[in-house]
Amino acid sequence: MNTAPITYNPAPTQPSFVMPKGACDTHCHVFGPSVRFPFAPESALQPGDAPKEKLFALHDMMGIERCVIVQSGVHGFDNSAVANAIAARPKTYLGVALLPTDVSDDEIKRHHELGFRGIRFNYMSHLKGGASMDQLLHLADRLGRFDWHLQIHMDSDLIAEKAVGLAKASVPVVIDHMGRVDASLGLDQEPFNALLRLMENDHLLVKVSGCERSSRQDAPYVDAIPFARKLVETFPDRVLWGTDWPHPNFRAAAPDDGVLVDLIAAIAPTPDLQQALLVDNPMRFYRFAA
Repeated sequence: MNTAPITYNPAPTQPSFVMPKGACDTHCHVFGPSVRFPFAPESALQPGDAPKEKLFALHDMMGIERCVIVQSGVHGFDNSAVANAIAARPKTYLGVALLPTDVSDDEIKRHHELGFRGIRFNYMSHLKGGASMDQLLHLADRLGRFDWHLQIHMDSDLIAEKAVGLAKASVPVVIDHMGRVDASLGLDQEPFNALLRLMENDHLLVKVSGCERSSRQDAPYVDAIPFARKLVETFPDRVLWGTDWPHPNFRAAAPDDGVLVDLIAAIAPTPDLQQALLVDNPMRFYRFAA
């Protein structure tokens, strides 16, 4: 039995923001249950279980109808827990895998049939290191055969360095959590400017998730809102939103997901921007079944 502390708030508040029909959470995770889906022994994080049933309950409460579950390093390259969650809500739930750069085409095809649509690579100091840029670009050429994308989770100090290669990728590239910028440094900081320059490439998308991670304040994390809003208003057709539930490796007590949902009204202040962010962009990009 897993007795480790959970990383999420088990009693989130009901948000006042009302999701539009077809709203999608494009960034969340599932952990375990570890008795069925063991955690990778090399993972530094060994959290309490955050199973699909808890995720589904959160989505039902928030009015979220579609979802993209991102494989966590907790489970390493074994994407079984995510595949199990996708199978429980077919057509409306999809996934992004963790896989090595030398993964075979047959294995990519197998994951595609399970509902996966891309591969994530981490470049954060607290996570296992990612692939080289040459490896990424070579893999991208292969992913194009399956209409898959690359998803990049990186420290803000790496944006300018990685941008040179990512701009050359032959498939779409999704940048996680606004590039993990530090909101306390202001909108004019070089990492955020580097992200804006990178986003000038039409095959780049960015997730305006993780306001609580960019913020250096307590809830409701208002110092991060201008960054997300700038991205939404500048690139309205290439932004995505997600909860990041169950909030692994967060710096403080688990955030209230109801508070995070209520930030959407400030991040995307018009109905048209909300519709694009929450419904139209994920529907088009992930190719959900109508």
